[in-house]
Amino acid sequence: MNWITTPCLNRDSQYKEYAIERQSQLTKPPGSLGELENIAIRLADLQQTKIPSASDISIAVFAADHGIAKEGVSAFPQEVTAQMVMNFLSGGAAISVLAKQLNANLEIVDVGILTPLPEQSGLIIERAGAGTENAINGPAMTEDQLEIALTAGHHVIERATERDAKIFIGGEMGIANTTSASALYCALLGLTPEETTGAGTGLDDAGIQHKTKVVEQIIKTHHKWGGDTKALLQHMGGFEIAALTGAYIHAAQNGLAIIVDGFISSVAALCSVKINPSVNDYLFFSHLSAEHGHQIVLESLKQKPLLDLGMRLGEGSGAAVAANLLISACTLHNQMATFAEAAVATQI
Repeated sequence: MNWITTPCLNRDSQYKEYAIERQSQLTKPPGSLGELENIAIRLADLQQTKIPSASDISIAVFAADHGIAKEGVSAFPQEVTAQMVMNFLSGGAAISVLAKQLNANLEIVDVGILTPLPEQSGLIIERAGAGTENAINGPAMTEDQLEIALTAGHHVIERATERDAKIFIGGEMGIANTTSASALYCALLGLTPEETTGAGTGLDDAGIQHKTKVVEQIIKTHHKWGGDTKALLQHMGGFEIAALTGAYIHAAQNGLAIIVDGFISSVAALCSVKINPSVNDYLFFSHLSAEHGHQIVLESLKQKPLLDLGMRLGEGSGAAVAANLLISACTLHNQMATFAEAAVATQI
């Protein structure tokens, strides 16, 4: 797994400087397009081009089950993971619809669903196991399983670069994965279970209290790994969280801009930055999840979400919605006229 710590390529600052200069010449008051200007400048820098693009998008949804589901931390039964994967494949899920709207390539990757699904079109099978172990009792996965999951993310990006993708969106599906994410946030950022644990798929107050206690137990079981991100990911995480982490790292290494989804995807982004700090430049955080604790997490990362729509679905859905902002930012940057081209005066 030496590849996960390989730094991203050094970038030539001329493309960022050119983008800043072009923004100053477009027919608008300086800064009047707000964050759209910054998005275009960042993309020009990351893509090392004078013509940034957000039109070639690759989306991968990683699916896996969690042993911690045995503790009753979800409002839905574990078989929903496999059922939702079938919904993804048939085109009925939110991310399926949004991917079609964006004309994006969509892959569904089984990295560890409890009951394997048959081979079929659109499904990539790279299983690290039949769900993780119960993290209350011991490691969620072995070192070998962690490597398989991280490598599944690596392979997704290899396929994306072959298609000349410019943007990567990662999604996830796994009943009980907000519990694993909450525990990881606590361990990685020094937060309390009360700060990071929320309703997930729709728990009531009593359910949230129980889930909070489960998160606390996971932390107690694995507290000795504090400071070692890979070990924490192995002991607390899910296969799909690990796969997302690997995908984010390799996407950045290949110069792909990354739109991070919500609560679960953000913990994978955090893991990727802890393992490989150079990844951070490539991350666009799409939206503020309605899941409890996401605001605290983003503040800890010194990140500002592009949107706040009250979403908490996962699947990469919030990131797919935010992709339209990146597309608009690039279109404006590339196609607006300059003052000189439009013969518009720049001053009185």
